[in-house]
Amino acid sequence: MTACAIETPSTGAEDGGTGCALTADGAYAARLALDGDSWFPERWTLDGPEPYAVPLPGNQPEEPGTQVQPMGDGRVLIHRLVERRHVFALLYPTGPGTGELPLGAVECPEPGTRFTLLPPAPGGTRAYALAVGARSSVVWLVAGGAFGPKRLAEVPGRCSGGVWLDGAGRMLALDRELGGRTKTVVVDLEHVEVSPLLQIAEGSDDRLLLADLDSGLLLISSDAPSPGRPRLGWGVLGSTLPVRFPECLRVPDCTVTPFAIQPGQVLMPENCAVALRVEGEFGGWVCVWRPAERQVCHLPAPEGWLAGAGVWTRDGVLRLPYVTRETPCGVAELTVPRGEAGVPRDTGPAGAVPDGTGGGVPEASREAPEPGPAEPVTARPVPLQQAPLGRLVTK
Repeated sequence: MTACAIETPSTGAEDGGTGCALTADGAYAARLALDGDSWFPERWTLDGPEPYAVPLPGNQPEEPGTQVQPMGDGRVLIHRLVERRHVFALLYPTGPGTGELPLGAVECPEPGTRFTLLPPAPGGTRAYALAVGARSSVVWLVAGGAFGPKRLAEVPGRCSGGVWLDGAGRMLALDRELGGRTKTVVVDLEHVEVSPLLQIAEGSDDRLLLADLDSGLLLISSDAPSPGRPRLGWGVLGSTLPVRFPECLRVPDCTVTPFAIQPGQVLMPENCAVALRVEGEFGGWVCVWRPAERQVCHLPAPEGWLAGAGVWTRDGVLRLPYVTRETPCGVAELTVPRGEAGVPRDTGPAGAVPDGTGGGVPEASREAPEPGPAEPVTARPVPLQQAPLGRLVTK
């Protein structure tokens, strides 16, 4: 399971209608589509033999900035701004029309408050939003509760992002700006506790972009190795290894954004395939990279790609939704075998992971766990500042 947090995946018309939000398991997607000059929600079903779209227009066109997010049962959450009230409802098809189940509203009395949906939560039964004010941020449960929107937790500072760290939808990582620096913290939504997660250096800005729940692989943005210039790095949740910043993830004059991690690689974060969106002067494309490799594989994006949207299957197939005049609902499937980028992986001693310098970084000792009870246990993430982060690996 993969969560994404570099951009708010609950999309509206602010990006020209090209954005797309996917459920955590990739079964459904939702976007705000355009018909002439009118915006309307659209749900995509992606887990069948062929993808198909279902339009969900309301009684009147949606306003620019309206956000939509798919739920695990196929309904679509919609977030509308009505004056200073944030109104939520669930949309679903009813024959030729669209059914709408009102969920309630949240009023933000403080001027300038930014209220956005958080990335889809694991399980797909609940949806959350983040209200960011001048001095603090509030996490709201906006769908899946018993009595409408519910205020869950207030975090000092201005927060952004949003990455889920467990399958129960309890541990939420947020990038918090406080005291002029941005650090990632974890909010325990059950016990309403806030704890630090990512603090690479005292004076650095550190953000968590992606997390894979199976392997513990984390994709990180930090300017610790080069102050003032964020770089992409990776680490492992709970590991004692340093965060590493591969040179191959630096593309000159381009913006590189990870958006999906291959699930199913239990205890093997180095083998996870990571999909990255690259934007530059001459357009955009897709890159695929694995931590165990020293290079990225550059791939052309499919025509009409809903840029930044995609999901990996456990078998290593990258599925990218796209829209063209001929194909109003399509999914391109890309497969990149191990070693496609021409990278020799046996470059270090046994139990080592190539770090891009030609040497190896000792891998944490990992043994397969003994079979335990079937009931899942939600463990608190180990803060990454407890790792020996003074040894930044930047090659």
